Parts: sequence; structure tokens; C-alpha cells
Amino acid sequence: MGRDAVARWCRDRLDAWPLTHERHEITVDGAVTHAVTAGHGDRTVVVVPGTNTCAAVQYPLVAALGRRCRVVAVDLPGQPGLSSGDRPPATDRLAWYGRWLGQVIEKVTHGPVTVLGHSLGAAVALACPAPQVEQQVLLSPAGVVPLRVTPGVALAAAGWVVRRADSGSRRLLRVMHAPGNRPRAELVEWMTLVARHVRSSADPGLLPVPDRDVRRTVAVGAADVFLPPSRLAPHVRRALGVEVRVVDDAGHFVTDERPDAVAALVDG
Repeated sequence: MGRDAVARWCRDRLDAWPLTHERHEITVDGAVTHAVTAGHGDRTVVVVPGTNTCAAVQYPLVAALGRRCRVVAVDLPGQPGLSSGDRPPATDRLAWYGRWLGQVIEKVTHGPVTVLGHSLGAAVALACPAPQVEQQVLLSPAGVVPLRVTPGVALAAAGWVVRRADSGSRRLLRVMHAPGNRPRAELVEWMTLVARHVRSSADPGLLPVPDRDVRRTVAVGAADVFLPPSRLAPHVRRALGVEVRVVDDAGHFVTDERPDAVAALVDG
């Protein structure tokens, strides 16, 4: 029943998007995978969401990107959304996700692509060996350094799980947003649905240093509570050889707080 409630919510939100789009369902490595395409242009950006999010929650970002290029927003198998609810094997999970993403790119895109990943999605992007990927835009990337969990974050997360109500979701999202940024009502509703029906997944762990040389942009919100810029920057510099860009007036939900600024990052 929980999975049905999540799927129904996603379909209802996608149906309500004031943006021309198409929905696709493909099978990749035995996992049913849902994708949404929107926008037009020679460039294709594949959006890979973070933990506990999906394409249906990404309207602000998809709309901002769709004004620049063709967008393919995917739902990760094993995460809430319209892809398969079965989680990949615990052993080498990120490697599995990397292969999965490569196959998705083969099936739903043509030519070189940019992969834009947020949090867990950024770790999946880094694990993807697909030769079609010419650029990675990595936002608040998990897998580079362990996430910082402050007592305030732990308390808000516990309240979200225990209350399973909008009040708990709103409190957690406020911690994850920059001070003064109000979480969208739709995002609050989604997080409450996730708390009620989904067993949340954990930090993906640390990635090995990628051996592929692709153009990379790494960015993080100035007020990211999990990955403060001062903590993330030296690890990114050492592991990936690039400097971290800091997005002002944004926290960990930079994709929702500053979608236009994030969309501009695909231009390099």
C-alpha cells in the first residue's frame, strides 16, 4: 500500500506539471526505471536525484534546465518514486548504480550528455563509466567525504521519522535549507509521505577516486549542513582536482532553493 501511495502522488504531480514533458518506463538490469523528458536542444542533461527524492519532486530544477536544453530526469531504483522499489545488492551498490545509469543513458539519450547529480545522485554520477558522459555537474556530492551529522540534524531527523507528519518534515527541511529559505509546501508533503511509507536509506559510503577524466563542476550550498564548503572543498580538490563552487543563499537542497543558479552550472 505504501508503494502505491508514493506512486500515485508522483503520477498526480507529474500530471499537474505546467511543462510539456513525456514519461518513459524502461527495464535496466532487471529494474524497472522511470524517466521524465522535457525541454529541447542539442544538449542533453540527465538529472539523478538524491536520497528520498525523485523526478516528480524536481519540477523547479527540470523547468529551469528545460529552458536551456533537453532534460532527462530519472528515478533511482530502490528510492521512493516510480522506478522499482527493490534495492540493489548491498555489496558494491554504487558500482551497480553506476552501471545502471550507463545503461539508462544508452537507452534514452543520443550523443554526449551532461549528468547532473545531487547528493546520492552525484555519487552515482561519479560511479558511472558510460563513455557518453562528457560532463558531470556534482551538487553536494555524497561519497567524497563522510556527511556531517550535527546534534540538530539528528534531532530533526528523529522527529521526522517518529512524527511522520508535516510538522516533522517541515522542521527537517528547514534544517536542510539555508536560514530564511522556506521549504515548498509540495516538498513538505512529499517528505511526510516518505516518512510514512518508505524505509529511508543511509549514506552511500566513500567512493574510490574516479579514474575517468571528464569535465567536472562541483558545487555546494553555502549553508549546506551535511557538507559545509570548508569541509568538502579540500577533499574535492584532492580527489577530483577541481575547486568547489559555492552557491549563495542555499543549503543542502540547493536544487530546490536555487534552481536557476544550478541550471547555469551546466554551461561550465
